Amino acid sequence: MSGWSEPLARAYAACEAAARPHGGNALVVRRLLPSSMRPHLAAVSAYLHTAERIAGERATPAADRLTRLDAWQRRLHAAAAVDGSGRPPHAHEDLLIVALAHSIRSLDLPLAWFDELVSACGQDTTTTRYDSWAGLFDYCRRAANPVGRLLLRIAGYRDEALHPASDALCTALQLTRFWQDFSRDWVIGQLYVPRDVSAACRAREMDLQGPFLNDAWAAAISQCIDETRARFEAGRVICDAVAGRLRYERRLTWLRGTETLERVEHAGIALLSHRPEMGMAAVPRLLWRAARWPPPATRSARG
Repeated sequence: MSGWSEPLARAYAACEAAARPHGGNALVVRRLLPSSMRPHLAAVSAYLHTAERIAGERATPAADRLTRLDAWQRRLHAAAAVDGSGRPPHAHEDLLIVALAHSIRSLDLPLAWFDELVSACGQDTTTTRYDSWAGLFDYCRRAANPVGRLLLRIAGYRDEALHPASDALCTALQLTRFWQDFSRDWVIGQLYVPRDVSAACRAREMDLQGPFLNDAWAAAISQCIDETRARFEAGRVICDAVAGRLRYERRLTWLRGTETLERVEHAGIALLSHRPEMGMAAVPRLLWRAARWPPPATRSARG
């Protein structure tokens, strides 16, 4: 952006490059946002993706990954406290830290939200099961909800009354990713269906041998989808509570999430071996639906 020093502009460019491979059609959604927001969002994404990459290095002992995550978190705290935008960074990851620290200082972004994101990444290294919805929602509170709050803050919204709806949408999106990635996660030993749900449905882990879910697991997934859909309904409020281009971005994000959830539901018993996908071909149709967005009272609970 104009007015930035060459080192700072280079730092944000590194964030854009780091965030791009993780974007997919979500990157198209973000393109709806004003250009002034995008560098800051790229800095947030690049920082988070680095933490996720550290947590996901399963060949590295969990204790070592936690140590590296702690160091990554402390580097951000140190950089946010000092204006280092004029000094040339000396490593690729320093570029990401320089850019995000600048965003934090210039937009007054709470460091605590970044701490929660890193905390959730740390939990990924040690936790493979959740006993109840309470535990899973607590994970989503730290892994997903800060992203929505940061988006609002970067867009200039500081009204905390917006947080519950934003949190509900972000939690719904996170849960949808869990069910969408059910087969992938199971291969690496991760299971996000709460134990009290699987127990109530008499779904046993020993029956997850594939390629199809049995009736008990199909019932458990159905309960998870219903819970996720309720979160989407609670999160729909944020789509009309904001204005301008952010309103259309939130609408498109909501529509993209609910349609992905529907694809998970339609996958049915094949979910154990099939990952429901939504390609770029769906974007024009979702854009059209976002432009024709009806008021909440006229929309069905199924979205």
